Amino acid sequence: MNYGDVLVMGGTSDARAICQQLDAAGVAYTLSVATPTGQRLAGDINGRVRCGRLETQQMVDWLAENRTRWVIDASHPYAEVVSRNILTACETVGVLLSRYQRPEQLSELTHPLLYSVPGIEEACDIARRLGERVLLTTGSKDLARWRAGLPEKTLLARVLPVPEVIEQCAGLGFGVTEIFAMCGPFSAEFNAAFYRQCQADVMITKASGAEGGYQEKVQPCLDAGIPCIVITRPAPLVTGEELLESQAAFAGRLARWLAAD
Repeated sequence: MNYGDVLVMGGTSDARAICQQLDAAGVAYTLSVATPTGQRLAGDINGRVRCGRLETQQMVDWLAENRTRWVIDASHPYAEVVSRNILTACETVGVLLSRYQRPEQLSELTHPLLYSVPGIEEACDIARRLGERVLLTTGSKDLARWRAGLPEKTLLARVLPVPEVIEQCAGLGFGVTEIFAMCGPFSAEFNAAFYRQCQADVMITKASGAEGGYQEKVQPCLDAGIPCIVITRPAPLVTGEELLESQAAFAGRLARWLAAD
């Protein structure tokens, strides 16, 4: 059994669901996650888990050493650098690459208070014109960029409840009343109550799709009359039949891969 035969990239809930499908099919694989948080969220999967970020050459070496035949990029939809490194490594070694990317649901909501922007800088431009208290539900990775882009605002960070993230927030000057450590996705009812509790004047989020609770996050915000800024996703680097946008689509691709094996 070669655990390097199939490599799943990503610490997302999507990646875990893919691993569960591989488990059910009896496929040996490795799940590669960047952080200990991703490792903990992997849960009780049967595959091996490797933890730590991989640069392009490290990916190339890993794929070659493990004789990998299939890579499934299930990294976060906004991890553009990671996806580009994976694509380059697979092209270098000659490994099949599939990209799993959940639908974003962006077109399913329209509202005068809903703004779509391509990046952090554009989001800051809009947020400067809005209220004082800015709720960030975009994860912890770019908190320093938000702090630099909106220095005059009171920033509220909704982040994962793990020690390293809390330490990062504290190091960037977030006070105890500005850090909301919790693990989603959340219901619309929870979010509505949360927005009232934290007294947000504007919310910034990403197009996280159904699995990330996008509509449950955005609709209560708009219903409360709170402007919502959504950062759109970068275009996927993989297209055609290797771009998989549902767990059912992955199941079909897995069946074809097993049949050709």
